[in-house]
Amino acid sequence: MAKRQAVQEVGSVESDEVFEMAAEIFRVMSAPMRLKIISCLCNGEKNVSQLLEEIDTTQPNMSQHLNTLYQAGVIGRRREGVQIFYRIVNDRVVTLCRAVCTQIAIESDIK
Repeated sequence: MAKRQAVQEVGSVESDEVFEMAAEIFRVMSAPMRLKIISCLCNGEKNVSQLLEEIDTTQPNMSQHLNTLYQAGVIGRRREGVQIFYRIVNDRVVTLCRAVCTQIAIESDIK
């Protein structure tokens, strides 16, 4: 019995870590602007100017959301001259984002 309880406690600790990680992903994805950025970057690497052509927001707001996504490990970046290009580096987040958004669109009958 003691061994079983110890295994359950270890499993509980692991589950707590998983739930914490999942909550962090959901926190990062909780802003519609970040979902738009993820969606735009699914089509390939883009710089801030290219993202601003597709998403109606200010440059400071865009930079703030890009930084949040970068810090969370969702996107990567590289510098080319004065331009910084962003790309998706966490495909699991993209898969989750697509699944949720597709399901909501289906259920809401949104085109």
